[in-house]
Amino acid sequence: MSLLSLIAVFLIEQLQPLDYRRIIAEPLGAWAEFIESRFNAGAYRHGVLAWCFAVLLPVVLVGIAYGALYALNPLFGLLLNVGALYLTMGFRQFSHHYTEIQLALRLGDMERARTLLAEWQGRSTYNLGSEDIARLSIEGALAASHRHVFAVLLWFILLPGPCGALLYRLALIVRDRWNERVDEENQFALFSRQAFSVIDWLPLRTTASAFAIVGDFEDAVYCWRTQPAQWPDRDLGIVLAAGAGALGVQLGRPVADGVEVADRGELGLGDPADVDFMQSAVGLVWRATVVWMLLLFLLGLASLVG
Repeated sequence: MSLLSLIAVFLIEQLQPLDYRRIIAEPLGAWAEFIESRFNAGAYRHGVLAWCFAVLLPVVLVGIAYGALYALNPLFGLLLNVGALYLTMGFRQFSHHYTEIQLALRLGDMERARTLLAEWQGRSTYNLGSEDIARLSIEGALAASHRHVFAVLLWFILLPGPCGALLYRLALIVRDRWNERVDEENQFALFSRQAFSVIDWLPLRTTASAFAIVGDFEDAVYCWRTQPAQWPDRDLGIVLAAGAGALGVQLGRPVADGVEVADRGELGLGDPADVDFMQSAVGLVWRATVVWMLLLFLLGLASLVG
């Protein structure tokens, strides 16, 4: 059922891409802010209780609905799985901007490439060169493939029905929204960070492993072991370092946005990023996806034989 759900979602997404920000990110972000407004008194225990309401309660309710639908007819359970995966994962959340940036760089249209990158990542792109744009685009694509595809898919496999996919998406959005207004004295958002770190621990490493398997294994493992600590978000640095090593490209490094310089650690080995490496990154992500689908097929086959 997992493999059928995944194939169906890939086909539907190609026919009807989802407006992720309007349909998913904004409503779930509003839900997270509503819960925060009711529970945030600044204490750690309030954050724990609020997280249970914001994340665990919807997951449990969806799990109950899945169990009821599956009991009526497994087809109903399959339809719920497809709907949940369509709403919580997908390549089109980042591939449109990535493809357009790649095309703009090939045509030498730097202004359009900067504009597209700014729209996608919500950052200043003033006076960025082609290497910086390619580097930031590859980093964004590797991170998005983890957050929108591989991590969601792993939790979809681990928990029954759509519970895992919803758990990951809600936990990520709640963490991001609650941490926008965090300060040293207010401990409300601390548990959401801790909970998401636990939830994302295994997916980070499975994504990095998939990149290593389908790319340059030796360099990917070396970068994975030695470079994530240099990245501002050490957890996400695992995926980016492994992906850079698998591609044989240099990522990270300082980026100058006008007069400001973002000091970032170096990731990967090999040549500087360019538009050709952007195409290589697409191939890496798709090969990793094929590995996941093959794994799902083998798990399904083993279940049927058993």
